[in-house]
Amino acid sequence: MLKQFKEIMISAGRLMTNVQDAAVHRKEGHFNFVTDMDLKVQEYLRGQLLSLLPGSTLFAEEQENQQLSDQPTWVVDPIDGTVNYMRGRRCSSVSVALLKNRKPQLAAVYDPYSGELFTAQAGAGCWCNDMPVHVSDMPFERALVTFGTSPYEPDLAKQGMQAAYALLLAAGDLRRSGSAAIDLAWVACGRSELFFEMMLAPWDYAAGALLVQEAGGHILQPLNDAFDFGQSACILASNPHCLDGALSIIRQVANGQLEV
Repeated sequence: MLKQFKEIMISAGRLMTNVQDAAVHRKEGHFNFVTDMDLKVQEYLRGQLLSLLPGSTLFAEEQENQQLSDQPTWVVDPIDGTVNYMRGRRCSSVSVALLKNRKPQLAAVYDPYSGELFTAQAGAGCWCNDMPVHVSDMPFERALVTFGTSPYEPDLAKQGMQAAYALLLAAGDLRRSGSAAIDLAWVACGRSELFFEMMLAPWDYAAGALLVQEAGGHILQPLNDAFDFGQSACILASNPHCLDGALSIIRQVANGQLEV
């Protein structure tokens, strides 16, 4: 199944990059868009993934979703980084995770521009183009921090920028790619130490969460009592050395205890 899954991901990425001027439509919320290619890639993935695992269902960005259940479910972001895709910035990805009993068992993030396919299986490790990868061992004070800005939620966007500034002062430096799935994959392979965003949807983080876990890192919903893949939430991913410092900053900002 893993071999076929990889082939589907690569084909979806090729489909995504075949057209760069797909029609753009506005979605609800500030600076929120969908292109015809998002819809085309999602429909391709729907057909391929449901055929790959009969009896499974799709939980995806560009559709109305029912509440997440325990049955096998593909969590799909057809183009993570749609604005990058629209603007030709070449930093977008296809992100898919297979959940069983609401927990990820199989995941892939494919960057068709670099040709890098990140994959993970629960309990079996994480790979980039079939080479095993692991989170870095960089300490917090030298951490490279990646983050998202939550532009659809003004109050959370402000908190996110406060947290980013606090992390800039406490850690090393900041980067903003525009694709949460790629940022999570890069934490998994040690290109950065931290990723956070104050609000992400399940399709933004489900695949990356398994990549980070299987690469030896930590993935949390730091403002929730328990991790729930069925809801949008604040997300923090980290190598083991940077977790406590980043977690403290995000929780203080969210609770109004840290003004920067």
